[in-house]
Amino acid sequence: VYFILGALGGMLADRWGPRVVCMLGMGFIALGLYVTSQAQSLLTLYFSYGLLVGLGIALVYTPAIAAVQPWFTTRRGLASGIASSGVGAGTLVLPVLVSYWMTQMTWRETLQALSLGVAIVGLLAAFLLERAPQAGQGTLNAMSGLSLGEALKTPAFRWLYAGTLFGAPVMFIPFAHISAAARDAGVPEAQAVGLVGLIGIGSLVGRFAIGWLADRLGRVKTLMLMQCLMGLSYLMWAIAHDRMAFAIFALWFGLSYGSIVSLLPAICMDLFGGKAVSAIIGTLYTGAAFGNLLGPVLAGQVFDLTGQYNWVIWITLCIAAVATFSCWRILKYPQQPH
Repeated sequence: VYFILGALGGMLADRWGPRVVCMLGMGFIALGLYVTSQAQSLLTLYFSYGLLVGLGIALVYTPAIAAVQPWFTTRRGLASGIASSGVGAGTLVLPVLVSYWMTQMTWRETLQALSLGVAIVGLLAAFLLERAPQAGQGTLNAMSGLSLGEALKTPAFRWLYAGTLFGAPVMFIPFAHISAAARDAGVPEAQAVGLVGLIGIGSLVGRFAIGWLADRLGRVKTLMLMQCLMGLSYLMWAIAHDRMAFAIFALWFGLSYGSIVSLLPAICMDLFGGKAVSAIIGTLYTGAAFGNLLGPVLAGQVFDLTGQYNWVIWITLCIAAVATFSCWRILKYPQQPH
């Protein structure tokens, strides 16, 4: 839901500013968590968590990430990585915190505590967001560039969208299947589940380290390199038969995945400017929505048909090659001046 509605959040942020939209999104998240705590049926759960929380994230994530881009030029990749690292940190810290709360409270009370935390901390954080800098020394072109409609007509956007569309299945399949694959290989349950946490650690490193590298090597070149490395990480999965090999895959994959997530918003600003950067980023993320939805499901069906993950790995490698080629094609298109 939040990937599909990210375009809406982006367009609203371009019109109203990130502060208003993100505060509205935090309100929806807090409301969704509270309503979920009161749910008495599965249908209510779908509405409260799936729709309300999903809508809230759509109104927060894209505008917040996009708000960073116009403030930086030479170190935009690093800035984008730092801004997006909150997601990686949250996936590491919150499960531990929630697990502890669940030992002290009921699941309903835990959700209410999360709702209160979002309402207080989330709203305060959203209040600190600022619009892009006004024209002046060093910021003359911060809000120049293409409108959403103009960007959609460019070959650069089409290739970037293709890279996101084909890169998304490669990115999301391990989250759904790597723990099961490790268990099938004989890795103990607790360690198999912990692989997702290792992906999160690799992702955090990637968001910081690769953002710094991208500012020097070139952000599109680095994106192409990371797409390639993410695909090649599946070769490690293919030969993994013990805990250490799966851990290496998880860290390698996480590093590449986190890098790509942090680079995409900065590249949108590079290619299309800041005039409609929130809407452009949100529209780009709709490509990730299809891959997120279909990739893990189709991978599961292939596994059910074949009884092994080898076919999943080799098919995903081919998809990763298409994503890498799409990123390579972007290199020929000029960036917006700064």
